[in-house]
Amino acid sequence: MKKAINIAKRELAGHFSSPVAFLFLGAFLFITLFIFFWVSAFFSRNIADVRPLFQWMPVLLVFLVGALTMRMWSEERRAGTVEFLMTLPVPSFQLVLGKFLACITLVILALSLTLPLPFTVSSLGDLDWGPVFGAYLASIFLAGAYISIGLYVSAKNDNQIVSLIVTVLLCLTLYVIGSSALMPYVGNQGAEILQLLGSGSRFESITRGVLDLRDVYYYVSIMGIFLSLNVYALERLRWSEGGQSRAPAMWRNLTALLCLNFLAANFWLQNVSALRVDLTESQMYSISEASRNYLQQLQEPLLIRGYFSDKTHPLLAPLVPQLRDLIKEYEVVSKGKVRSEFVDPRENPDLEEEANQKYGIKPVPFQIPGRHEVSLINSYFDILVQYGDKYEVVSFQDLIEVKFRGESDIEVRLRNPEYDITKTIKKVLYGFQTTENLFQSLSSPVTLREYISPAENLPKALSTFQESLKNVTEEIKKISGDKFIIETLDPGDPSSAIAQEIDEKYGFRPMMTSLFSDKTFYFYLLLESQGRVVPIPLPEDLTDESAKRTIESALKRFSPDFIKTVGLVEPPKPEGQQFNPMMQQGSKGFRILQERLGEGLTVKTVNLDNGTVSEDIDLLLLAAPQNLSEKALFAVDQFLMKGGTTIVLTSPYAVSRTQSDLSREEVTSGLEDWLKKYGISLKKELVLDKSNEHYPVPVQRDLGGFRVQEIRQVPYPPFVDVRSEGMNQDSLITSGIPQVTLNWSSPIEIDAEKAKPFQVTELLHSSKESWSSDVLKLIPNFQAFPESGFPPGDYSPSLLGVVLEGSFPSYFQGKDSPLVKKDETTTPPVPGPDGETPQEKEVISGTIERSPESARIILFSSNEFVTDQTLQISASSGTQQFLNSLQLIQNAIDWSLEDRGLLSIRSRGSYNRTLYPLEENLKLKWEYANYSVALLGLLLIYAVYRELQKRKRAYHLALIQEITHSNGLANGLAKAGV
Repeated sequence: MKKAINIAKRELAGHFSSPVAFLFLGAFLFITLFIFFWVSAFFSRNIADVRPLFQWMPVLLVFLVGALTMRMWSEERRAGTVEFLMTLPVPSFQLVLGKFLACITLVILALSLTLPLPFTVSSLGDLDWGPVFGAYLASIFLAGAYISIGLYVSAKNDNQIVSLIVTVLLCLTLYVIGSSALMPYVGNQGAEILQLLGSGSRFESITRGVLDLRDVYYYVSIMGIFLSLNVYALERLRWSEGGQSRAPAMWRNLTALLCLNFLAANFWLQNVSALRVDLTESQMYSISEASRNYLQQLQEPLLIRGYFSDKTHPLLAPLVPQLRDLIKEYEVVSKGKVRSEFVDPRENPDLEEEANQKYGIKPVPFQIPGRHEVSLINSYFDILVQYGDKYEVVSFQDLIEVKFRGESDIEVRLRNPEYDITKTIKKVLYGFQTTENLFQSLSSPVTLREYISPAENLPKALSTFQESLKNVTEEIKKISGDKFIIETLDPGDPSSAIAQEIDEKYGFRPMMTSLFSDKTFYFYLLLESQGRVVPIPLPEDLTDESAKRTIESALKRFSPDFIKTVGLVEPPKPEGQQFNPMMQQGSKGFRILQERLGEGLTVKTVNLDNGTVSEDIDLLLLAAPQNLSEKALFAVDQFLMKGGTTIVLTSPYAVSRTQSDLSREEVTSGLEDWLKKYGISLKKELVLDKSNEHYPVPVQRDLGGFRVQEIRQVPYPPFVDVRSEGMNQDSLITSGIPQVTLNWSSPIEIDAEKAKPFQVTELLHSSKESWSSDVLKLIPNFQAFPESGFPPGDYSPSLLGVVLEGSFPSYFQGKDSPLVKKDETTTPPVPGPDGETPQEKEVISGTIERSPESARIILFSSNEFVTDQTLQISASSGTQQFLNSLQLIQNAIDWSLEDRGLLSIRSRGSYNRTLYPLEENLKLKWEYANYSVALLGLLLIYAVYRELQKRKRAYHLALIQEITHSNGLANGLAKAGV
């Protein structure tokens, strides 16, 4: 090995003694930086990764390595020095290894000069260093494979140009075999085989963050095969033409054996999928613990079937093997509980008919460019998840995310396949659960406590309902397996000990049917298990079915194994838009939010005007509420008093949009006083931040006195871009989100005295360079305010999101229930045709005056940030940042419902990590800084080389002087006769 290292040093010295090495390094740096900043448009791409650095590396290395290796043996053969090398007491394999080490050292040196790029990205965003390490490692292995090919070709001829051309052709062929260019012509199965043979596809697998032994060995095998052939080519030079030695046959057999073994090991390793390392920070390509937990809950076999057409779009074809591997991994991890299938419906008419009719899976038409024309094919790219009689379909729109870098430059990746599949497994699993399954999943018994007055004190409707309730609870007790305990207590007089206890502990006050009734009674129900209390609301209709539904809905809160229900309260639509879905301007639609939440939850639109919340609602989401009535506020308050979680998206301002103007208008949610009772208030200002997202606004451009209005994407301070430093990293709601935009938000103020009884968790803050203003016009005025377009203010972070937890007193404590108040505007009942006046429906109401400790209020101070229009504006910029706003709401819901299995894997999307907001001049500074550092690095290498040469010359000079001095001394002694 020492001899090989000495040869490598000699080769490197030869490279640096001429301009060859510096030309190689300079060309590599120039092309790399040009691709990174110009071809891939790093800043326009706005993603915090170094993919542009390595995207063209397989092709770039082909030409650079070809130029580097073309002279390694060809020059030796042309100059006749190869025969001299063969006479040295150095084995051929050490000669080959020495030249290989010299070339790979030069490539590593070139790659090290690109290190400022990932450090730049890390400074401008939240960079995942795992894929960066993998990409550099893959580049070294790929370069090693190309170098071994180039050395062998160079050893076979004495013409450098021929060596260059043949090396480039061989390496390009190896790259093209696995590229997407051939996929439209060979189909999915053929493409998967070619990808196993191609150098580029293996390279891409490592650069995305998966270090697989099979991919690493693929490059090692190429190096082993061609280095062995190189040694054999050199050994042939030692043999005479007519010699009778057995050495040629021995070397030929040994080389063939080595090459076959290197090749065969690839086939053997192909079935070994466990020896791989997920380098990504979030373990994006590994089955998470959350997914494993859901698989452990399976009681019956679960089917995951991939519907993939053999002929599909070229951008989707490379994703099919990734999905196949992931689905197979689900099968392995489940230990027999998951069965995976992969079918092409085009090849099986029966399966295609079943997919179309039973599962609603339809082919999607894609346009594919051919050699002579554009063809249209109908392709399947769907996943079916079936459990018992429940099934869900994950379509290609759910699986992929697209990044547009230009009209014809589109990048397609899998969005977050594990999350998409696990979320679907959870949905079919929990949708299959029954009440019997519920008690099996409970670790401890649940006690139903009934605080009910004697039947003679109850209204007739409640007396009848009590019988229905008794039948339902007895039926549930039979199937519970001793896990359902019923306790019935009569509180008696309001001054009794029990009545005082439930008033103090749960806020249960005597009920009444009207304000003027002197007859009070109790009819309260609650469930308790392991200290957790869930009050059960009275259903609106007191029927047998509602009794069963109410109890079962409450029981489901003790088990995570059921699909939860979110009640969504939307603002009323403006007049004239209720029945016109095309008119979205000015309305606050939440269709995108509903669809996103509906992927794993049941979402119901709730009307609070009757003063109650349906008993099956697990969480209340108030999206931009406006002018809530007293009854609606009572419904929200009592939902909180029953231990529920209320998520509020509100601000004192809404945005009014017209074709030519954008302004704010003051709105009233109806929750202001309710929130103030718990120490929360919203300042009547908008938060403006230098860290912001762009927004398309009309801008006036002066053309020689003629003004033209055009739409431009400009930095927009009201779109507050909250990054990791502004998020609470200790909260599961925000810790996994890289960025979120709060559009047109207001500062939240906390009254420390009023909020003292509660646990307050601050979630989101604007940056240190933010301020608040009561600005009316929301179109930036750069003429009046050149820096930001808005009036400046004092910089100070603002609170934009907060959680309050604890036992809340009711806003209606000591007040009459709005449900029993008579509305003075109500029209008296009109007598019917028979002359009889219909009886008014009896209203039964009581006020719960204190909530259990499980109650929560989550507030985000914006009416706009998850509306359809705002999300569409964000999506139109070509980024995926709008998904983070939806993820924030999803995380808050899952955390509140204590269904936190998906929280850890939801934020794994490829495009979630974006760059910090930067002004144009800062982008240029960073770009020019990288050019300067690259040039300095090149100059540093030159300076180091000159210093080493200087020391080498000084050493040789000192050695010559020492020898001369020794010879002179010897001659002097000889003359003296000594």
